[in-house]
Amino acid sequence: MQAWQVTQLGSPDEMTLAEVPDPVPGPGEVLVANHAAGVNFFDTLEIAGKYQVRPAFPFTPGGELAGVVEALGPGVEGLAVGDRVMASPMGGGYAEKTLVPTERVLPIPEGMTFEQAAGFPIVYQTSWFALNERGRLQPGETLLVHAGASGVGVAAIEIGRAMGARVLASASTAEKRDFCLRYGAEAAIDYTQSDWFEQVKALTGGRGADVIYDPVGGDVFDLSTKCIAPEGRLLVVGFASGRIPS
Repeated sequence: MQAWQVTQLGSPDEMTLAEVPDPVPGPGEVLVANHAAGVNFFDTLEIAGKYQVRPAFPFTPGGELAGVVEALGPGVEGLAVGDRVMASPMGGGYAEKTLVPTERVLPIPEGMTFEQAAGFPIVYQTSWFALNERGRLQPGETLLVHAGASGVGVAAIEIGRAMGARVLASASTAEKRDFCLRYGAEAAIDYTQSDWFEQVKALTGGRGADVIYDPVGGDVFDLSTKCIAPEGRLLVVGFASGRIPS
């Protein structure tokens, strides 16, 4: 089979397409024939050597995929060859076939495409956990989602609305802000403006957002402290800006 491999740290453009042996599932593993793969920020960090996990060379990145079950290892239950599945193997997804532990495999719901499913497991799980377990978002509260046009941002907008919150979003370009509005944000703010936090305060009657979802970090995190409501929750989800909040 073919797989994209990283042989030296750098840009995704430097990956090479290689012929590698077909993997064989061991106990508790599923072999998935991939139809689509997700691209996440952590994939690019791993390729550049900036992620906390550093696989030995050569390695195949790709932490999200969707495809069809091709083979089952011993002891696997609840799945069958031919099932449409999504998975988060945390590596190996940029290949024609990937071995995935059973606990990281989920069935694809009726009506969801492979492309949609390949972008679902990590971003929606991340956003669901952040908003439910850490943010404790309640119906009627105001949620501000930074980088609303990103994978985790779109997921947070949709999950926030499903939880009954009023959702505001921020993004860096007009195109991205329009995207946020299409996916359900009530208002979209330009966080490249130095006074963007004042817009949040104006939209909330001076109170601020109850929950702020921040995958950006850096200055965006710092200024978020100026528009958070009393007893609000500021969720550190990532650091796309390059500076980790402290």
